[in-house]
Amino acid sequence: MAIPTTRPKLKKAFKKARTIAPLYTSGPVASTSDGERLATCVGEEIVLTDVKSGEELCRFAGDTESITSLCITASGKYLIAFSASLSLRIYELPQTEIPTEKIRPIRTIGRAHDAPVHVCTSDPTSTLLASGSADGIVKVWDVAHGYVTHVFRGHGGVVSALTFNFPQDPTSVGQTGPIRLITASVDTHIRIFNLTDGASTSSGGGKPEAVLDGHVSVPRGLDVSLDGKWLISGGRDSVVLLWDLQPSQQPTSKVTKKGGKGKSAGPPPQLVKTVLALERVEAVGFIKHSSKYHQQLHELQFYVGGQKGVVTVRGVEDEQDSFVLGEKRTRALTEEEEEQRQIVNILYSQSTETLVSIHADQNIMIYSLAQQRLKKQLVGFNDEIVDSTFVRSKPTDTSPLLALATNSSLIRVYSPATLDARLLEGHTDIVLALDKSADGTFLASASKDKEVRIWAPRQDPNDESAWGYACVAVCRGHAESVGALAMSRVNEGSGSALKFAFTGSQDRTIKMWDLSEVTATPSNDEIIHCKSLTTHKAHEKDINSLDVSPNDKLLVSGSQDRTAKVYTVDFTRTSSGNRGELRLLGTCKGHKRGVWTVRFCRTNRVLATGSGDKTIKLWSLDDFACIKTFEGHTNSVLRVDFFNAGMQLVSTASDGLVKVWGIQDEECVATLDNHEDKVWALAITPDEGTVVSGGADSMVTFWEDCTEETELEQEQQRAEMVLKDQEFQNYVSLGDYKRAIQLALSLGQPGRLLSLFTNVLSSAGEDEGSNKGSQLLDQVMQTLEAPDFVKLLAFIRNWNASAKTSAVAQAVLHSIVKQRSADEVIQYFKDEAAIKNLTIGPGKVVAPLPSSGDALKEVVEALIPYSQRHLARMERLLQESYVVDFILGEMDSGMFESAVDDDDGMDIDY
Repeated sequence: MAIPTTRPKLKKAFKKARTIAPLYTSGPVASTSDGERLATCVGEEIVLTDVKSGEELCRFAGDTESITSLCITASGKYLIAFSASLSLRIYELPQTEIPTEKIRPIRTIGRAHDAPVHVCTSDPTSTLLASGSADGIVKVWDVAHGYVTHVFRGHGGVVSALTFNFPQDPTSVGQTGPIRLITASVDTHIRIFNLTDGASTSSGGGKPEAVLDGHVSVPRGLDVSLDGKWLISGGRDSVVLLWDLQPSQQPTSKVTKKGGKGKSAGPPPQLVKTVLALERVEAVGFIKHSSKYHQQLHELQFYVGGQKGVVTVRGVEDEQDSFVLGEKRTRALTEEEEEQRQIVNILYSQSTETLVSIHADQNIMIYSLAQQRLKKQLVGFNDEIVDSTFVRSKPTDTSPLLALATNSSLIRVYSPATLDARLLEGHTDIVLALDKSADGTFLASASKDKEVRIWAPRQDPNDESAWGYACVAVCRGHAESVGALAMSRVNEGSGSALKFAFTGSQDRTIKMWDLSEVTATPSNDEIIHCKSLTTHKAHEKDINSLDVSPNDKLLVSGSQDRTAKVYTVDFTRTSSGNRGELRLLGTCKGHKRGVWTVRFCRTNRVLATGSGDKTIKLWSLDDFACIKTFEGHTNSVLRVDFFNAGMQLVSTASDGLVKVWGIQDEECVATLDNHEDKVWALAITPDEGTVVSGGADSMVTFWEDCTEETELEQEQQRAEMVLKDQEFQNYVSLGDYKRAIQLALSLGQPGRLLSLFTNVLSSAGEDEGSNKGSQLLDQVMQTLEAPDFVKLLAFIRNWNASAKTSAVAQAVLHSIVKQRSADEVIQYFKDEAAIKNLTIGPGKVVAPLPSSGDALKEVVEALIPYSQRHLARMERLLQESYVVDFILGEMDSGMFESAVDDDDGMDIDY
């Protein structure tokens, strides 16, 4: 009995499921007080991101200038931004409905300062905003009304830090003390201004009530405890200072220095503690515990971050760190790498007990203080994406992770569900290629540093949610950068999941590496140095791509020398060691430019190649002849892969497009467009349900197969269309033209609608009270809703352009003008649903009408000239008809007079 086999259906429809877009390029960052949303700068725009899902919620329109300072009020109602244009813009944060368009500011102040503003902050009540500029001016604003309440001068340069001292006591009903503003500038001084009363107010000349002198370099961080007693400051002089803002009358022995100007009701603040940070401090703040509201000195904890790139949490009186958040470096970093990894700012959320550290390399780390570990990592900017692959943290994992190689020495590994990422550090130059093991648990990377590294997943035994990767093996031996990589496709042996790997380099050689000793958990955490089994001189130019056949018997290489070569792989295990050899089996010649990508089919004896000549070729492995050529890309084909049981191909190219091909008919069944630059990276999920593309535009797109959904939707539309068509025929046969016209309008069928109007107008009598039509036409016009009304006007515009259908168009237009006022027509065109409903079928737009108030203007401007032309033609016809009547009258009169003269016999001249 034959076993029935079913061929899989072609996948012809894909939808954009989600994207990994640039989240943060540079500039300031702000978060809501609950830590759930993050505002970051992408170019000249501000992006609001949901921290939990990693998805972009909305964007705020900029003014084409870079953002210099940013903050969100404590209430989460307003987002405030200063830009290089010296303007202040205040936005309202969306609370429930997320808008699809860019959010515009509710208030804009053109020249808020005379110099760029680098720091700004709001008070805990969300009523005041403080901003400090590069010319040493500090202004305090009323957020709700947008005017300046205080102006403070006297800073000796750029204002580097700001914070409000707003003492709060939940046990008391009223405010416990006056509001103060504490500032720091590049002159190393910290100034305290009283915003409620005293010499610091505007009426008092804006003088500080105290000046604190303790730092010898720029203070970069300031924070005040909840009760307003303690002030902490950190600077680039590598120290953290603790100040007592409410000292007793008798100074303690720990006071080292005090400075002050102006009048103060109590004793001046005292320096209590100096803590060595051993790094340039960029951010510092208190850990505010609600259970310890009035904290004693020994209870105070603070966080600090800066040059080292890690967040340190410690107690004030502790000589050592309480704990460190962040990975410690396994090797010494270069000066450039250290500058990229340093922390530029830290955001603290008291309600969720989380710390958000922003790094100079556009990475954002979210730490949990309760669990003392990394909670989530968001990659702000991926730069140019050059390769990608899916890996698994364990063989049974159903949710694969996405690994990306970008224009960096760090490898990005994403969790697609939450966009939580990990950075794999080990290479010293740009990573060029990635590949995975047969079971997907091991990741291999090739780099410009002439090395290949093997990575294995790492799980924290104390926390199942924590994950990461660690380098377990290194392959060294190439003389130039390694740009191509392929691992074995078959797992073999019980002690090891790996067999071998191939690498291709700019030195034009292919090396075979023995990976049999590589394990996921090496002894003593030592990195294994793999042995090269063979080196083969393969091509005359750079090797761009490698691939191993599904049975590990063949290897194919693609090169800039326009050829793809197929080799036989001989790998044997012996007691003295493993052996491997390569033997050239055949060469695929036919491309006119360099071969960028090669790939074996997993079900048939064919391989595919993509080239700079804009074509994809399919080659037979029996005689290495080209059996099919796929043409359609307008630029170099960069990646190609088989999927759907080998029945289809997916390709990416320099034209920014992703194309899906049917192999049997050699036709492109789908073109996916979401990139603006070269698409270098291509990956397919293990279930082949999603295609992932990554490009030089730093965009990663997940294309999800929706063929069945699309076919089901089309089938439902066809069924509905058949029912409505039958209903339409029934209305016409019964003479119910009113409902037939309404149904034709809803279906968007201008041809049927035109014939209906023609029948109505021709069958109506002149005594029915309608001008060139019947009362039925007027009744239909009275019942039209906004979408159908706008659609009908678009049809009339098209009919009016032809002399054959202009009479019907003018008659219907006359009925509309007679039934509807100008205000009603204008109101209809303000309906967004009506504008978007301008379709006559799936994907067919009736007219290029904009989705704004200009739509009516364009329709009217298109109707007027044709109407004038038709009117002029009718006037000419009317005038010509008078001439014909006159000639006919003259002819009839002359013939009659001649007959009379003939009968009378008079005036006849023979």
